Amino acid sequence: MKTKHAISRRGFLATTGVATAGSLFAGPEVATFFNKVMEKRTIALVGTGIRGITFWGKNLTENYADLLEFVGLCDINPGRLEYGKNFIGADCPTFTDFDQMMKETKPDILVVTTVDSNHDEFIVKGLEYGSEVITEKPLTTDEVKCQNILDAEKKAGKKIVVGFNYRWNPHYTKLKDMIVNDRVGKITSVDFHWYLNTYHGASYFRRWHGLRDKGGTLLVHKSTHHFDLLNWWLDSDPVEVKAYGELEHYGHNNEFRGDKCRTCTLKDKCDFYWDITTNKTYMDLYVANEKYDGYIRDNCLWRKEVDIYDKMSVQIKYANDVLVNYSLTTYSPYEGMRIAFNGFNGRIDAWDGIPWMKDQKINQAELHAQEMSQGEKDQAANYEEIYVMDNFGDYEHIKIPRGTGGHGGGDKRLQDKIFRNPEAPDPFNHSAGSRDGAFSILIGVAARKSIETGKAIKISDLTDLNLKAKRPV
Repeated sequence: MKTKHAISRRGFLATTGVATAGSLFAGPEVATFFNKVMEKRTIALVGTGIRGITFWGKNLTENYADLLEFVGLCDINPGRLEYGKNFIGADCPTFTDFDQMMKETKPDILVVTTVDSNHDEFIVKGLEYGSEVITEKPLTTDEVKCQNILDAEKKAGKKIVVGFNYRWNPHYTKLKDMIVNDRVGKITSVDFHWYLNTYHGASYFRRWHGLRDKGGTLLVHKSTHHFDLLNWWLDSDPVEVKAYGELEHYGHNNEFRGDKCRTCTLKDKCDFYWDITTNKTYMDLYVANEKYDGYIRDNCLWRKEVDIYDKMSVQIKYANDVLVNYSLTTYSPYEGMRIAFNGFNGRIDAWDGIPWMKDQKINQAELHAQEMSQGEKDQAANYEEIYVMDNFGDYEHIKIPRGTGGHGGGDKRLQDKIFRNPEAPDPFNHSAGSRDGAFSILIGVAARKSIETGKAIKISDLTDLNLKAKRPV
């Protein structure tokens, strides 16, 4: 259990003359986070789905047990909750009532990994109960909930951290380094295209993510990662968004549909058939506990209630006058991305996961399985590539060693910074707080509104955040 000490933190600082004692990140956005000394920090988790029990559960018990102690787990599904506790290896009580958990355990840290549309409820309550909050992306799913979160954070005097692991990928960090150091001069426009394969992309339409009232569409749930990268790379706030989107492949568009994959009589004619029975973790976590809340993990992706877009195109204008063309495709034969930064003095091109640009073709089904299980990826090459073309000059070919583990090693770097080395230098501002989380989802929210209305949407109309041509540190 939590170790008590006779000397208070204030007394410790006064007697030792130490000015600071462990802020989360080197920057005011989350500078007061984790400010206890000489004792383990207590942590509670709400949402025991696969992301919660793996990345924010088992990862923490295996790698940070000397620093953290789980004091509570919460979920509306008691079966999933009990499985999650055993999977995480946490010796703590479990709760189906969130308020009861917070009142009884009083955690230093609350981790939120619920359905996206409920993030705001638990973030706001967590702050009101006096906890610091770590939330999975997206921060929330609409502008009203976003404003409520920002107001609650300000009122509570606590801080929110958003788990943007993509920033910590060495490949993306190198791009940030090049942009910061004006490798091709002033950036004027960006071409950014993300491809989800027929395994990963399709999986969103089987799950709760296929319903906009749960995930806010993939423009919020998935693209928030990509919009955050753009905001971070360009170091500026978005000011206006125009977008197009359609649901023309999944959902109601197929001529046949079944119940769920494992009982479907049409599996022999469906290229998207997925056999959940081959995944013991999913069978034990989801299938065995359907009786409690009715959640079906292998739902038919052709079901008519799917109401999100499966192709999306977004134009973003930034306060520093950079223009971005972005697209998201959900039924590509491969998983990856392409990006190009156009500058006054040249162009930077980079890509990830494009199979014919690798030494060997990546098995897309295995890639998806590793992604969903949070396992380490066995990639087809041990480096990523960047090409820089100088105007009136030559080109430079840069190879970036690939990190091990999820998201090119970004997962471990993120959690090490939060839990193990909070005072480590952060020269590229990898660490993300509520402002970062807000602007990443506001682009997606604005894009959704633009699709619905046919109009360009101004970001300033959504919340009271002040827009900056250069983002505050």
